[in-house]
Amino acid sequence: MQTSQIDIAAFGPEHLEAAVKLSQQAGWPHRLEDWQMALIMSKGVVAIEGNRVVGTVFVTPYESDCATINMVIVDEAMRGRGLGRKLMDAAVELAADRPLRLVATTEGMPLYEKLGFEKTGRVLQHQGIAREIATPAAAEAADTFDIQAIAELDRLAFGADRRRLIAYLAEVGEFAVIRRDGRVSGFAALRAFGRGEVIGPIVSGNLDDAKALVQHFIAVKTGRFLRVDTTADTGLSPWLAEYGLAHVGGGIAMMKPPVHRAADPAAITFALANQALG
Repeated sequence: MQTSQIDIAAFGPEHLEAAVKLSQQAGWPHRLEDWQMALIMSKGVVAIEGNRVVGTVFVTPYESDCATINMVIVDEAMRGRGLGRKLMDAAVELAADRPLRLVATTEGMPLYEKLGFEKTGRVLQHQGIAREIATPAAAEAADTFDIQAIAELDRLAFGADRRRLIAYLAEVGEFAVIRRDGRVSGFAALRAFGRGEVIGPIVSGNLDDAKALVQHFIAVKTGRFLRVDTTADTGLSPWLAEYGLAHVGGGIAMMKPPVHRAADPAAITFALANQALG
């Protein structure tokens, strides 16, 4: 049986429309604008058979601290030919020596485990039409002077410098914050994504503050389609379901090499970096 040549090339703007079609085939909600954001924030490659894009992967670096692997898609007609491994090898090369993070599907986990990734937790995806909720007193809209404090709090919670991501989210979306003694002690971002809007990342010192931050956006987006990704250990999941954001799936958070660090007691991360890109 003759097999065709598959080439790996740098992902460029000319590949965006084909990437949107691939994500639609996979059942993902990503719009052209969501892929454009991923391209702005990341470096990536495409797999090309003839003149057809049949695979994608992006690597989003956060300075030298770490990198996340996103948008791993293989055309369904090309599966079982080792293309996923080829894309991941290219991603690891793009990341250089940075520690890697990703959110795996059940189907992708065997490959990632072979490549040395280890499970670190479960991601729960919640989405739906937001129900009416009161505006919380604890949270308020951020202003431009808060962005530096938001980026620093995010760094403490996530363990990597994501100033560039935070600045971009401030341009295309908006932030809500909680203040304690005149200082930002928690934040959440909101931006357009997929079928509606996504809330995240969310960082706070406790569950009540996390709820207030999400509530701030639900209150002004009642009747709109919203998405929030959280982790199984935060306790946020049942509360989200009460307000119309049902648990619809998720994935497994993984790292390579595994990172074992004590969480900063002043900041708990309620949404993951991958959620920021989709």
